Amino acid sequence: MDQTFVIVGAGHAGGQAASTLRMKGFEGKIIMLGDEAYVPYERPPLSKGLLSGDIDIERVYLRKPDWYAKKNVDLRVNTLVDTIDKDNKSLALADGSTVTYDKLLIATGTRVRKLNLPGEELEGIFYLRAIADTLAIQKRLKPDAKVVIVGGGYIGLEVAAVSAKMGCDVTVLEGLDRVMNRVVAAEVSAFYHDVHTSAGVKIMTGVGVTAYEGDGDVTHVVTADGARYEADLVVVGVGVIPNCEIAEAAGLTVDNGLVVDKFAQTSDPDIYAAGDVTNHPNALLGRRLRLESVQNAVDQAKTAANAMLGTLGEYAEIPWFWSDQYDLKLQIVGLSEPDDDVVIRGDPASRKFSVCYVRDGQFVAINTINNVKDFMGSKKLIAAGRKIDPALLADVDTPLKEM
Repeated sequence: MDQTFVIVGAGHAGGQAASTLRMKGFEGKIIMLGDEAYVPYERPPLSKGLLSGDIDIERVYLRKPDWYAKKNVDLRVNTLVDTIDKDNKSLALADGSTVTYDKLLIATGTRVRKLNLPGEELEGIFYLRAIADTLAIQKRLKPDAKVVIVGGGYIGLEVAAVSAKMGCDVTVLEGLDRVMNRVVAAEVSAFYHDVHTSAGVKIMTGVGVTAYEGDGDVTHVVTADGARYEADLVVVGVGVIPNCEIAEAAGLTVDNGLVVDKFAQTSDPDIYAAGDVTNHPNALLGRRLRLESVQNAVDQAKTAANAMLGTLGEYAEIPWFWSDQYDLKLQIVGLSEPDDDVVIRGDPASRKFSVCYVRDGQFVAINTINNVKDFMGSKKLIAAGRKIDPALLADVDTPLKEM
């Protein structure tokens, strides 16, 4: 008898899992439940090309909308799951209906972390996570508009870059002592700080936002030092929270995400999970972690789909990320730590350089700026855990792929 595989979540992981299942020859029923109005789409362009208007919505779809019908994938948009009954292998949906499964994949991703400050209800305050958010922000991004961005991470700085290029008056408020503090070295933070200020963006570090002011629409952002920043719109990017409430309520193990093993299997043998929602082991890194990464969502979804079909393959990939700001492409391989030794490879003034991270002599991570060769050349080295002389890493005349 044909099996029914249900996928909760229609993002990168859910979309990839459905594709992998069909590519691997699964002929049973696939039901994909998504809480948004759109077919699965890429999230990175939301703060980049889609926000700037350089690309349209159709360009961010992972696959053409008719792909799902052609591949006999029952995609249901605007569909919320209330509960999972793992004993009876069924899902209760918000519309009152139920769906049964033989195997279940949870790919519910994350949601934005909200500050919940006084004045949060004012119009013009946005958190960017979905297409609808991008379209709403777009309507207010006019030349000379006063844009205040709360949070100097990837999302905040990407929105700052787009806004500055559109002629807006942009201020970034970052609570820590430098932008992108948690993901790059101080040298990279300083480089991007200078790039943004050269583009007219005002960056304030070490400031905490305490309230919003306005009358219907937001007019000011208030910080702990008593300063008031004029705002026509506010974009907040201060992290995300994994969507694992329905999994936890069902009795699945949750700990900073939905806990899975190396095969993407949860504590229930018929329930799997993939993407940003998971807390998973990584043998190459030697620890468990939860990642917010397209690469992780896609690769782990492939592992999960194969496991659902009975083909077990360990998920162990070195994570990589990217960020586009102005004419700069930042690409990151591996995960650095604050105490890592830093090796600069190239000249930051050229706007093409790399920053290598060394831990106990081992090459563990890299940030490349407009340097695709170093990005590609570093992946195998970092995955292999190679020990490399820092002087050699700094030598731009020696390609990484030859080390």
